[in-house]
Amino acid sequence: MLLKNLRIVPVDAPPIADGWIAFDEKITALGALDSCPADDGVDCAGLSAFPGFVDAHSHLGLFGDAQGAEGDDGNEDTNPSTPQISALDGLNPFDPGFAQAVQAGVTTVCVAPGSANALAGQAVILKTYGQGLTPERILNDCAALKLALGENPKRTYGGKGENPATRMGIAALIREKFTAAGEYLEKRSGDDPPDFDAELAALARVLREGIPVHIHAHRADDILTALRLADAFSLRPVIVHGTQGNLIADALRGVPVLTGPLLADRCKPELAGATPSNPGILHKAGVPVAIITDHPETPQPYLALTAGLAVREGMDWDAALRAITLTPAEILGIADRVGSLTPGKDADIVLFATDNPLTLESKPVRVYGLGSRR
Repeated sequence: MLLKNLRIVPVDAPPIADGWIAFDEKITALGALDSCPADDGVDCAGLSAFPGFVDAHSHLGLFGDAQGAEGDDGNEDTNPSTPQISALDGLNPFDPGFAQAVQAGVTTVCVAPGSANALAGQAVILKTYGQGLTPERILNDCAALKLALGENPKRTYGGKGENPATRMGIAALIREKFTAAGEYLEKRSGDDPPDFDAELAALARVLREGIPVHIHAHRADDILTALRLADAFSLRPVIVHGTQGNLIADALRGVPVLTGPLLADRCKPELAGATPSNPGILHKAGVPVAIITDHPETPQPYLALTAGLAVREGMDWDAALRAITLTPAEILGIADRVGSLTPGKDADIVLFATDNPLTLESKPVRVYGLGSRR
């Protein structure tokens, strides 16, 4: 396939005002129109090409649109520690939200369990297009371990039985579990290994393989607790939400923050200070920033619109575009596959009849995924 006579925004390189892009399942080449290798191809005059958008934190497929228990599979709220469960096992790949995501240009999502549990489970990265859960659709079936601090685990368990009821108790539980996992890992390699324990084995894998921990934290104090926990166990932290990250931006330098949702109500006290200027403030402070929907908090198709809101509130336009393309790909460890229009990467290409896809009026006119029209 060859597209020509279009503006190309690779994200990792300067825009090409009038260019061409060739691809099969992967992007094979691109360049200025005067270097186009053939006269044939699809004429895309008036269109602009962008990489498929990447949402680094979503619950797409875990919470159905219908009310009630059916399709409500985001939180295994029977135990505050469930690191052994996987979002992949609760995800409905036929949820209509996937098709809606594709229509909006969102081609890759990281789907994580909810934040009811302090140690919530494993996140999966997958394409929004394709049938079922075929291997080519799944980029990483254990992309991160989801942890949660603050009001959600407090509200869920509230001191029931021996479960934690305070921020102190939640942090103590996480420390207890990772300490036990370290001991379990050491003993499993010894002469008299303990019996298999699914919970500790999941945490031991995080310690052994350096799997990132995505830590749900809104308030500044919760973010600082997350950083202390990560430092204590040499974890690779990624802050999810980081609502008050703008208050402690200096402490977050080098620590990725998945900001958002920017379009949502303030449904709990820790969101009282939420501001759509947060992504721009963090970016200017040198923090790696991705913008997320947290679907269904903000519906999945509105990812680009939330990036536009961040621009309105002070974020540089190029940084906002990067925050829904290359930066989340880098944070998720999949930048070799997606996030920019680069030869060798997946041919996830979105065409707009505008130079700015981050507006309310913008809508893709064509979406390619792995080189096929979707």
